[in-house]
Amino acid sequence: MIAPRLEGLVAVVTGAGSGIGRASAQRLSAEGAKVIAVDIDGEAAARTVAELPAASVAVEADVSQEADVERYLQIGIERFGRVDLHHLNAGIFGTMSALPDLSVDDFDRVLAVNARGTFLGMRGAFRAYRSLRSDERPAGANGPSGRERESTGAVVVTASIASLTGSADLLPYVTSKHAVVGLVRCGAMYGGPLGVRVNGVAPGIVPTDLFASAATHTGGKDDMERRASTTPLRRAGTPEEIAAVVAFLLSDDASYVTGQIVSADGGATSVNTVRPSGGAGAWSTEAVDRQVYGWT
Repeated sequence: MIAPRLEGLVAVVTGAGSGIGRASAQRLSAEGAKVIAVDIDGEAAARTVAELPAASVAVEADVSQEADVERYLQIGIERFGRVDLHHLNAGIFGTMSALPDLSVDDFDRVLAVNARGTFLGMRGAFRAYRSLRSDERPAGANGPSGRERESTGAVVVTASIASLTGSADLLPYVTSKHAVVGLVRCGAMYGGPLGVRVNGVAPGIVPTDLFASAATHTGGKDDMERRASTTPLRRAGTPEEIAAVVAFLLSDDASYVTGQIVSADGGATSVNTVRPSGGAGAWSTEAVDRQVYGWT
C-alpha cells in the first residue's frame, strides 16, 4: 500500500505517455495527486490518464513551444484550481551520429526539447506559483513549519547519467542533459527563498522506448541489459524505480532537499573503470574505437 503523501495536490508530468513519465504519473496519482499528463502524443497521454486512480487530465503539447506550455498549465489550473508539483520529464535522445557528422538541425532539435523545454516548464511553474494567492497554498506542501508552510510547491527535472559524464556519441543529448543540471541549480537558488524546491533525478540505464529508434545500434536499446550488468547492482533499472525517487523529491519527505541531482543508476557513476572491480581491461578499446571512428 502506497502512502498518500500527495493527497490534495496537483502535479504536472511531461512526457507522461510512456516510459518514466508514465510511471511517474502512475506513482504520483497512487499517492493522491491529481495529474496533468502532458505528452506530444495526445493518445498516449490519454491512455495513461485512463489508468490513473486519481482525477487527472491528458493534454497534448509540445514542451519546446511556449504556447503549449502555457496551455497545459492553464488547463490544469482551470480543471483543478492550481498546480503544486511539476515533473519536467519530456525528452528526446536525438542522434548517435559522430561529432563531425552532426548537423545544426540535429543539435538544435534535441536542445529545443530537452533544454528549452525544461526552461519553459520551470519558468511556467514559477509563474504559476507567483499567481497563487497565499490563501490557496496547501498547508505543509513543502515542509512542517514557518516559511515552509507557505511554500508553493516543488519541481523535479529528469536529468540523466549523461548529465554527469561524457560520451563519444549522443553529443546533443549529453549537452542538453548537462544544461538541465544548470537549470536545476539556478531554479533551486531562485526558488529557495520562496519555499519552492527544485531537484533533478538522474536515471542510469532504464530500458524504455526513448532509444527504440536506435535499438540495434551499439549503445541503443537492444544492448541496455548487457551494459547495465557492469554496474554495481548488475542490472538495469525500471521506470517505476525512477518514479519512486521523483515522488520522494516532490513530497514533504524531501522538505530539506533542493538543488540536488539524485542519481538512480545502479551505482554506475560511482564506478572506477581503471580498477578490476570496475571492469579494467575487460573490454577491447580497439574494437570500440574502430566502430566509433570508422577505422578498418
